[in-house]
Amino acid sequence: MIFAIDNNRSVLTRLEKILEKQVPKDEIRCFDNSPEALAAAREERVSTAFLGVDLQEIDGLVLGRYLKDLNPYVNLIYMTESRKDAFDAMALRASGCILMPVAESAVDTELKELRYRKDGAQNKRVYIQTFGDFEIFVDGMPIAFKYNRTKELAAILVSKRGVQTTNGEIIATLWEDDGDPKVKGSYLGNLRQDLQNTLTKLHITDIISKQRGSLAIVRDRVECDLFEWLDKKKASRYQYVGDFMNQYSWSDYLHAELDDISYAMDE
Repeated sequence: MIFAIDNNRSVLTRLEKILEKQVPKDEIRCFDNSPEALAAAREERVSTAFLGVDLQEIDGLVLGRYLKDLNPYVNLIYMTESRKDAFDAMALRASGCILMPVAESAVDTELKELRYRKDGAQNKRVYIQTFGDFEIFVDGMPIAFKYNRTKELAAILVSKRGVQTTNGEIIATLWEDDGDPKVKGSYLGNLRQDLQNTLTKLHITDIISKQRGSLAIVRDRVECDLFEWLDKKKASRYQYVGDFMNQYSWSDYLHAELDDISYAMDE
């Protein structure tokens, strides 16, 4: 089921004609009222939603969050006239974004590059957000660890992009001061155990590779904005715009590298 949601009826009419041509076998429902669209989504499983950002009554970004609560694997494709809105949409893990006016070629591109398959099969359960604030989502919900620094430990592993990271390197990043290494080592042991316990409960222990005295993120077991951007460059659904793991001061040293990669893409 494909939903098209926008307050402008002319936009909906044009989009409906494009979708009927490109995906004739799919059921398409159009709404110019966001509460009605949300009510319908509670009754029907929506695989893909084209929605405007500046909707009346329920803002488009808020509506997108509601749709994700109902189906973590819904493909959200935003329609907007603002590139800033496009960035906000991608931070919501949208499948894509179309700049107005809606072009048939743009719709075709987004339908070919959907984040999730329509049947929901073989989707990676874990999504890692690094652009902006760092967060790990499982089935659309952020992971809650026992200790705040466990999340930071995970962030360090993601920043290393699959390279095994030793306990010493992790300690040096987490605690920049010259504290008692034995105390820090004991604390790291607690963090590693919290990480293991949390991932075990969620049945996703395969996203971490453990060796004696080191850890690494398993890149092909997760979806991550950073990894996809590095692999696909401008073709990626995610784009680096200067914000990276904002809540961690140690991430600053990576900005220069990411900036250089971004500048090279524009040359």
